Amino acid sequence: MTRQVVSTQTHVHEVQGSTALFEGIPHNHRFAGMTGEVIPVGDDHIHVFQADTDFTLLHLHEVGGTTGLSIPVGSGRHVHAMSGITTLNRDHVHQFVFATLIDNPLRT
Repeated sequence: MTRQVVSTQTHVHEVQGSTALFEGIPHNHRFAGMTGEVIPVGDDHIHVFQADTDFTLLHLHEVGGTTGLSIPVGSGRHVHAMSGITTLNRDHVHQFVFATLIDNPLRT
């Protein structure tokens, strides 16, 4: 994916979540981080997210991709949804689904 450069800082979102349970060796992983800046899409935008999960049962996975378009949550604020599959490690992957936190939690 070609990343578009934005000349001024826009906004990012906090992310936190857990992967789905892998039943072959029952466990899951947690992850947290920040999205990248805005990537314009028509009149809306998306964000890129990339992070490593926590280290559980002697391994970790990478989670990442691009969010969906913004989802209004009131008061001019929004979130984004994202889903995907982790990288393969120890012969398995995990699914993940999350929504970002709001774009500016302290804005009045």
